[in-house]
Amino acid sequence: MSKRLWFIQAALLTATLSLTACSLTASPTTAPTAAVQSTTVPTVIPAADQPTTAPVTTAAVAQPTTVQPGNISIKVGLVTNVSGLNDQAFNQLAWAGIQKAATDMGFKVKFVESTQPTDYEKNIDALATEGYNVIITVGSLMGDATVLKAKQYPNIKFAIIDSDYLPSTGAQYDANLTNLTSLMFAEEQMGFLAGVLAGGMSKSGFVCSISSLKTPRSDRYIMSFRAGAVWQAGEDMKGMNNYINIQTTDSNIPNFMDPTGGKDTAQDLINAGCDVIFGVAANGALLAAKENNLMAIGFDVDQYNTYPAAQTALLSSTKKNVDVAVYNYLKTVADGSVQAGIITGTLQNGGVSLAPFHDWDSQIPVDLKARIQQASDGIKNGSITLDVP
Repeated sequence: MSKRLWFIQAALLTATLSLTACSLTASPTTAPTAAVQSTTVPTVIPAADQPTTAPVTTAAVAQPTTVQPGNISIKVGLVTNVSGLNDQAFNQLAWAGIQKAATDMGFKVKFVESTQPTDYEKNIDALATEGYNVIITVGSLMGDATVLKAKQYPNIKFAIIDSDYLPSTGAQYDANLTNLTSLMFAEEQMGFLAGVLAGGMSKSGFVCSISSLKTPRSDRYIMSFRAGAVWQAGEDMKGMNNYINIQTTDSNIPNFMDPTGGKDTAQDLINAGCDVIFGVAANGALLAAKENNLMAIGFDVDQYNTYPAAQTALLSSTKKNVDVAVYNYLKTVADGSVQAGIITGTLQNGGVSLAPFHDWDSQIPVDLKARIQQASDGIKNGSITLDVP
């Protein structure tokens, strides 16, 4: 077995992830009595909370720039990353949220596509020159450009999707920068639900995760995934994680887009007996699951749409509902309550969810779907507390 393998033991999780009112000795078929207090699992699971054959949120194919009558004093511009507007992922979802806000609140809106990283600053400048007073950027690779331009244009409100910014501490950027908001997401909530799904579907009693990088966000995914599997299937559920140590040659391309490292790393865990694989920024791990006729769970977006090579293996994906996060942010712009700092998308505000089950929908037992709903309800009402770094 690869030396890169390491176990995430229940003892470690107990020290780092507190599951208040949540028994870790639950059996797959009997809900722990303390897990969700006085919770009745609905017979029909609401589509807003539970994946079905229809997506919870759907990013419409991008249309040309639209102008809505009404509050046109607010002009919202989107600068995409190099993945392009119709990426079936964050860029497209962000534009969908902006379009809905334009319809509902009367904003003037526009997008500018970036084809290479050197476009980021130029595209922000173009929107600023045209009088756009709200600019949204997408992803951590746009972080430096966004912060630089937020300093240059203090009267423009900036929001960046899925990139940390801490004005209260200045840990990453200038603490005096008060016109930039980070739209972040509760990875621990999504990871826990993914773990419940994996624990309920595993036949070997062994689930695993592959991550392309060790970051606070990936660690939240990994720890909560393991905890969710134990919550569903009991302490005997085995779990492992491994990190991909291979970097792509192009520093502007995320490591997860290289399928080789993730595939090889996942194969080690498959050889050890893992039969459900959670790929945290690790597309190759999903491909390995498919090629071994096993099950996989994607991350951040509905990877059934963004990574068709692994479609048949995908039970679901953890999903950051960027369209909802952007729309909610723009509501605060409209009503004047917008604040700098971090705004987190959660199950409670619709910012995160599991993606649809797609091809697996009929194969996932009804009682497991109900358990996922029970876990979601427990997180929402506070009877399941996920305390992660």
